[in-house]
Amino acid sequence: MINAMLFGVLGLAVVVCSTIGPAQISPLDVMVMLVRKLPWVGSMVPPGDWPESHETIIFQMRLARVVLAVLVGAGLASSGVVLQGLLQNPMADPYILGISSGAALGATAAMLFGLGMHTLGVFALPLTAFAGAVATAITVYNVARVGGRTPVSTLILAGIAVGSFLSAVTSYFMITSGQNIHQVVFWLMGGLAGRGWDHVLVLLPYIVAGLAVMLLNVRKLNVMLLGDEPAQHLGVDVERLKQVLLGAATLTAAAAVAVSGVIGFVGLIIPHAVRLVVGPDHRVLLPAATLAGAIFLTAADTLARVAAAPGEIPVGVITALCGGPFFIYLLRKKKEPGF
Repeated sequence: MINAMLFGVLGLAVVVCSTIGPAQISPLDVMVMLVRKLPWVGSMVPPGDWPESHETIIFQMRLARVVLAVLVGAGLASSGVVLQGLLQNPMADPYILGISSGAALGATAAMLFGLGMHTLGVFALPLTAFAGAVATAITVYNVARVGGRTPVSTLILAGIAVGSFLSAVTSYFMITSGQNIHQVVFWLMGGLAGRGWDHVLVLLPYIVAGLAVMLLNVRKLNVMLLGDEPAQHLGVDVERLKQVLLGAATLTAAAAVAVSGVIGFVGLIIPHAVRLVVGPDHRVLLPAATLAGAIFLTAADTLARVAAAPGEIPVGVITALCGGPFFIYLLRKKKEPGF
C-alpha cells in the first residue's frame, strides 16, 4: 500500500516538476505530452494546442533532468538502506566506503588536468568519477578484509581512512593546479545542471541492475539484522552476501555520484525517515525508500533550479539544508537507543 502511494506521488512529482521554469506549461499539457509518447495508447490521444517549443522544452530540457534526479535519488537512497542494514550502523550512507572521495578525485583529475577529455569527450567527467569511486571501494574492501572475513568495524574504519587520504589529495590538486577551480567546487557540491538524456542512458543500467540485486536479497538482508553468526547458522553465506550487496550498493552509488557530483544526506536521512514509517522489514523498506529518495531529490533539484533564477544553487546545498535539521529532528524523536 505504502509503495503504491509513493509511486503515485513520484509520478505526480515528475509531472509537476516538469512544469516549473521560466516557460509556464500546465501540468495537464505535460501529462498529455507524456501520454502521446506512449506506444499504442499515444496515437489515440488528440494533440493539444500548445506551441511546438513547449514540447522541445519538456522533452529536451526539463524531463531529462527530472528523470536523472529520479534515478540519482533512487540509487543513493537504496544504497543507503542496504549499507545501513548490512553494516548495522545507522550512520552508514553510500559514501561510507570512500565512494565520494574517490569520485571527487577522479572528477578533479578530469577537470584540472584534462584526464580523458580528448578521448572520452562529454563522458570523461562521469567515467573518471565512476572509475575513482569503484577503485576506492575495492581498495577499502581489500584493506578491511582479514583472514577471509570482512569485519564491519574494520570496513567502516578503512573507508574513513582511505576517504580522508583521497580528500587530502584532491585538496592538494585544487590548491596547486593554478587553475580556476570554480567548476570543481560546483561539482563537489552536487548538481544536475547541464545533464541530459545521454547521462540518463549511462546511469540507467547501473541503477536497474543494482536495484535488482538488492531486491533479490532482501530476505537474506533481514536475516543479517540478527548478526553474522546467527545468520550463518540460519544458512546465509554471510561473506558471499556481503560481497554481493556491497558490490551492488557501491556500483549504484558510484554511478549516481559520477553523473551528479557529491549529493549528501539522501542516502542517510531517507532510509531513516522511511524506516520510522514502515519498520525495519527490508521487503517493504527498500522499495519504499527507493521511491522516497527519488521524490525527495526530484523536488530538491527543482527548488535548486528556481530558487536563485536565473542562476542555480547546487542541489547538494538544498539537500544539506533540508537534511541536516530533519536528521536532528529524527535523532531527537527516536526514543530507543541503537539501530
